[in-house]
Amino acid sequence: MPSNPNVITVSLAQISPVWLNKSATIEKVANCIKQAAAEDADLVAFGEALAPGYPFWVELTGGAKFNSKEQKSYFAHYVRNAIDIDAGDLAPVCEAAKKGEVAVYLGTIEKPRDRTGMSLYCSMVYIDATGEILSVHRKLMPTYEERLVWSPGDGHGLVTHKLGNFRVGGLNCWENWMPLPRAALYGQGETLHVAIWPGALRNTQDITPFLAKEGRSFSAAVSGLMPVAEIPADLPFRDELMEAVAGSEFLANGGSCLAAPDGEWVIEPQVGKEGLFSAEIDLERVREERQNFDPAGHYSRADVTRLHVNRERQSTVKFD
Repeated sequence: MPSNPNVITVSLAQISPVWLNKSATIEKVANCIKQAAAEDADLVAFGEALAPGYPFWVELTGGAKFNSKEQKSYFAHYVRNAIDIDAGDLAPVCEAAKKGEVAVYLGTIEKPRDRTGMSLYCSMVYIDATGEILSVHRKLMPTYEERLVWSPGDGHGLVTHKLGNFRVGGLNCWENWMPLPRAALYGQGETLHVAIWPGALRNTQDITPFLAKEGRSFSAAVSGLMPVAEIPADLPFRDELMEAVAGSEFLANGGSCLAAPDGEWVIEPQVGKEGLFSAEIDLERVREERQNFDPAGHYSRADVTRLHVNRERQSTVKFD
């Protein structure tokens, strides 16, 4: 618990994964959490799909080609390195959060056992400062080429969490453009919104202040990085991928930032560099901006429009 529950320190961990290497990426994440804890962070957040990495190859190598040996090889490699939460793959992350007494949002590629362990979900995992996993939000709708490797999620993880006197919630990437999931979080009293992205300034620079103004909350955008130079040597069909990205420096260039409830920058977008970008935020700023607009409070009309959210975890089998 922060010493002043109305003031918390938020750290945006803009780092690259050890791309498609689960164990090495988890180790890097855990070390970053230790660093954030040493800097007195109350929350540290990481980019979308960071563990073990975003599927950049799909767009670059003809991912829609049916029955392609190349695409099957990429996918099998991705499945091997995806996160099995039930098997304890996130234990080092949970241990680092517990030891550092810092909460964590981590973007993962999840291979849940309740969906065969072979289908993949883009999942946003919340770990509290005691090291407990409190929610796993599976991205509702993968974006464009992501649909070739990720499965659609459900509403089970559409929850918020208490952090000091703040109420924190989050969404994956283009989910943040979906009005109703945003409304589901606003309706739970969200005062700090965390949007996680694979990493691109074009995605974060406009929507982050917009979300802050709409929710009259603090709005964080946390992005990953992916330098072309860090594409691993042991990747299947690496030569074809390197040919496709010839001349590029980054597949993802960051863009992490933080906006206040009036849309003004607290941390301006950070591009092309790895690091922890931190700031103290004060709940009083939310209270001030809610004076004239509170999207799920005095400026809502529950008698006219109301949202119904299905939080049931989806499964193909139900056993009595």
